[in-house]
Amino acid sequence: MTAVLVAYAGKTGGTREIAEVIAEVLRDHGLSVRVLDAAEVTAVQEYAAVVLGSALYFHRWRPEAVRLLERNAEALAGRPVWLFHSGPCGPGAGTARVSLPARVALLAARIDAERTETFGGRLDPAKARGVVARLVASGQRAGDFRDWDRIRAWASDIGRRVRIRVPL
Repeated sequence: MTAVLVAYAGKTGGTREIAEVIAEVLRDHGLSVRVLDAAEVTAVQEYAAVVLGSALYFHRWRPEAVRLLERNAEALAGRPVWLFHSGPCGPGAGTARVSLPARVALLAARIDAERTETFGGRLDPAKARGVVARLVASGQRAGDFRDWDRIRAWASDIGRRVRIRVPL
């Protein structure tokens, strides 16, 4: 079996849940998958492919996801890498396309990552921290805007592509 790393970075568990669903779909494709918080990843050499996701907070990736890319850029350049971010909330969140932050875009280009996917996020007013977050969470942006069918379809495409690109 081919080992795939699915790493995630987030604050309240929404991005972790996306990573777990991606891993489940990849396993359905016969792949061996490990799911880790990006802060726990020390190296990527043992993985044939990597999927990395970050929650978006005010158009920024979580620092632990950026550090994973920076520390492992050379090794990531030698394997297929897919990136995703979650975070748009409110009406239209499911169809929103959000560009990578500039620093992450440069790293993605350096490692020749596949096109980044944007998924709607989850904003729970009970978990919102800080004045701005509480104000945003109190309005129309509160709720769960993750499209699980779209996430599963994207993961299934990755599963097919890993099986084609990486010898089992």
